[in-house]
Amino acid sequence: MINIIPAILTDNITDLNDKVKRINDASYIEGITVRTIQIDVIDGVFADNRTVDPVNLVGLDTDLGIDFHLMVKEPVNWIEKCANAGADRIIGQIEMMQNQVEFVEKVQETGLYIGLALDLETPVSELNALILNNVDVILLMAVKAGFGGQKFDKHVLDKIKELDAIRVRDRTPFKICVDGGETVDVIDDTHYAGADEVVIGKRLFDGDLAINIKKFTEAADKLE
Repeated sequence: MINIIPAILTDNITDLNDKVKRINDASYIEGITVRTIQIDVIDGVFADNRTVDPVNLVGLDTDLGIDFHLMVKEPVNWIEKCANAGADRIIGQIEMMQNQVEFVEKVQETGLYIGLALDLETPVSELNALILNNVDVILLMAVKAGFGGQKFDKHVLDKIKELDAIRVRDRTPFKICVDGGETVDVIDDTHYAGADEVVIGKRLFDGDLAINIKKFTEAADKLE
């Protein structure tokens, strides 16, 4: 079964807290499996957008796991803030990351799970192959990072297959997560290509969150 991760991209703390509450409430409904919330962090440099800073999220009211997806310049400088805000997993985009090894080591020091993320046009070859054994997840953007509500780009399916082949060949245990543009019509392709997790934002929150989660889960699992 593919893991559906609701994502929150906002510059408004009230909006963020409201969405966290909706996810919390949905997670108690029979037939709904939500383990993790992703909070998108954008600094206005990586992309022409800005979101809530993790420093303002200490004590977030949820028992679910929290991913922080860092779409920022030098993600290593944001690790401490995310850890203080209750992160379970910290995922950094590599495009403005000077040193992938340093980022992985700094997250390891916190004892948290580690992720590296690739933007839509960044090839898998840009990952440092030497650290893949130390990474919990590789996140692939299926849209241009930084904004919600974009259309899924099917070119990401080839990247999923390439990563899946790498982890089989090298026996690396990382998960593959796909973020952006997912619809009930493409999520089965994403799952079939090898993805373990799918991050969905706007399309989950438009309407009844629990019903939308069920629709996506059923669409992804119809191949099983």
